[in-house]
This record gives sequence, C-alpha cells and structure tokens, in this order.
Amino acid sequence: MSAAKGKRIVPAKRTEGIKYAIRDILCIADEAKAAGQDMLYLNIGDPNIFGFAPPRHMIEDAYRAMLDNRLGYSGSDGIDEAVAAVRRSAERKGIGNIQHAYICSGCSEAIDLGLSALVNPGENVLTPSPGYPLYTAILSKLDVENRPYYLDEENGWTPDIADIKSKVDDQTRALVLINPNNPTGSLYPQESLQAVIDLALERDIVVFSDEIYDKLIFDGKEHVSTAALSSEAPVLTFNGLSKSYVVPGWRIGWGVVSGPAAMLEEYCEAIRKMERARLSANHPQQYAIKGALEGDQSNLHQFVEVLQRRRDITIAGLNAIDGITCVKPEGAFYAFPRIDLGIPDDQFCTEIIRETGVVVVPGSGFGQRPGTQHFRVVFLPPDDILEQAFDRIARIVKKHR
Repeated sequence: MSAAKGKRIVPAKRTEGIKYAIRDILCIADEAKAAGQDMLYLNIGDPNIFGFAPPRHMIEDAYRAMLDNRLGYSGSDGIDEAVAAVRRSAERKGIGNIQHAYICSGCSEAIDLGLSALVNPGENVLTPSPGYPLYTAILSKLDVENRPYYLDEENGWTPDIADIKSKVDDQTRALVLINPNNPTGSLYPQESLQAVIDLALERDIVVFSDEIYDKLIFDGKEHVSTAALSSEAPVLTFNGLSKSYVVPGWRIGWGVVSGPAAMLEEYCEAIRKMERARLSANHPQQYAIKGALEGDQSNLHQFVEVLQRRRDITIAGLNAIDGITCVKPEGAFYAFPRIDLGIPDDQFCTEIIRETGVVVVPGSGFGQRPGTQHFRVVFLPPDDILEQAFDRIARIVKKHR
C-alpha cells in the first residue's frame, strides 16, 4: 500500500507557546545517560521515586472501593463524602462563604476548568514569575494573555505588589498565587496575601490560590489560606493529595470556590458544565480523600521532618558554592538558586547534565526577572545524593569562575 500524499498536517497555533521545562530537560538527560553518564535526578517533584509512600490507610480505602466494584463514573463534582471532606478541610483553614467544591483529575484539571470557565480570548491573567508553567500552558491553549508579575528575590520571593498593581487593567480577569511557591519554596506572608485580596475586591478580579504544598511547611511556621482573609473576595483555592499525601499518580485534586453567592452563581455553574462534559474524576481513589484529610497525620509529620533536613543540606550545599546564592525555602520541596557566572541558565543546566549527570531545570522555564539567571532544584532525593549532586555542580561552577 503506497504512502499517503498531501499537505503536511499543521498543528494549531495555540500549541506554539506551550513549554514544560521540567520534562523537556529530560531530552538532554536521556542523551547524557545514553553516553554513559551517572545520573542524579533533581528535576521532578515526585516523592514516590525517592522512597516516600502514602499512609497505608489511604491505599486500603481506595482498594476497598475497587473490591466493592466502585469502578464506574462518580458524580461530576465527586463522591459526596469526598466533597464534604474537602469543604470541611477548607473551613478548618478559615475559608467561609464556600459556593462550590469539585474533585478533579489532579489539581491541574481543577485549574484548567477554573480558567476555562472564566477567561475569554483577548483578556489577561496575572501569573507569578517564577511560577509553575502549567498556568502559562493553559492560557496559551485558551488564547488568553499571560501577564507575568515578579516575585521579589530580595524579599524572600514574595509577590511584588507594586508590580502587580502596575499590570492590572480592565481586561484582567484573574490573578494567580502559588503559595508555597513552586519553584522557589517561598511562603507568602499574610500582608502580601491581604494586599492581593484588597486589589481583587477593588478591581473585581478572581484570585486563583494554588495551595497544593500547604502542609509541607518548615521551621514551625504556619500557612495562611488566601480565601481565609475575606469571605467577600472571589477566590478559587486549589489543593489535592498528590504532594502532601504522596500519590501524584492517582491524579486527585480539587477546587473550592468561595465568596459572595450572587457574584459567583453563574461562574460556579459554568464550572459545573465543564465538569459534566468530562464526566468525572478517578472514582475509587476518591474514597481515600476523607481518611487522608481527617485521619492519622503521622506520615505527613515524618515527611516534613525529612524534607526540612534535606532543605538544610540543599541550602548549605548551594550557598557554599562561589557564584551561587539561594534564598532559604520555607515550604514545598524546591529551591531556586541564582547563578552569577555570566552565562545563560539553560546553557549552565545543559552543561551540568552532560558533564556531571545532575539533572536540574533552568530558571527560564519558570520565569525570572530579566538579567537574572536561576535553576530549580528538587530536594526530595536522599541526603547522600544531594551532597553528591552539589559537589558535582561545584566542579562546573569552579571551572567558570
């Protein structure tokens, strides 16, 4: 049978702006591995591949649901007990005036539905720079302008409120907060969150508060939910099981819409329409949500204890390298060190991977102030792997110094 002939298939223009540096960098890593390099992966925030595991009772709850043949579709919002548990969890964080809660295939889908139900082509959304690249990918798909605002590295990577205010206009529909932040690990102070809430109330902007790392907090500090600061501001809060409860492959996340009912009624219905169109999230895994949020938390406490130690190893190792400085993360499991070597961050990361096998992600994949260069480190690996990795990075930096 002869090969088909005709015009080449041209992809949609909306895909041109979609990049995901966290996985894109693996193309270079695969080349280095094939060349015989000994690899150390510090690029992907997947706790399971580094030996962490979820609480046993979560596995048993999901397994029991499967044995009970709860393998069909769930309700579009999610199963009742899971949705109720999510609402109670939000209320314990101080979030009031909850109008809607919905379970999704990971936080990523919850974010996608929230943005897709809100923003039209030609409008804009403010996203943090540095920030998680999922948001820019979704906005590119929707033909919506991504308008980055900067985090202030000199002030612990907190939102630059003056920069935010300068970028809001009549076409701004939403503002994204990632707290704790990925990729910097920063924990935002309450005054920064309050400033965003005040702006949202003034300009009728929906705040998207991504709090997926809210339980992974170090040094005895506490996380404040943005929506807890005002029951009058329209806020969509995102969370899930992936990170804190160590089941990223389950793809279980959720969104909680809070604020005045009259303001949010049509928006919530738009989200529900999209939920119904995609049928449902993973069904049996939803039976683990209640136990995760309301059951024994000792697994989580142990996880945080290990992460804090590895955070300390990471900061000590990076800041000991002449030419690298790193702000101390206060949450999550990422660090975002700055390099001062006179070379672009993507070139630096490529060189590290090819010459040492240490896989890190260039800061340009997350956004950064012009003229600055960074890379992201994941400090989930064991202590000795982190120490080896920083020794190898130091060799490359020394060559450039």
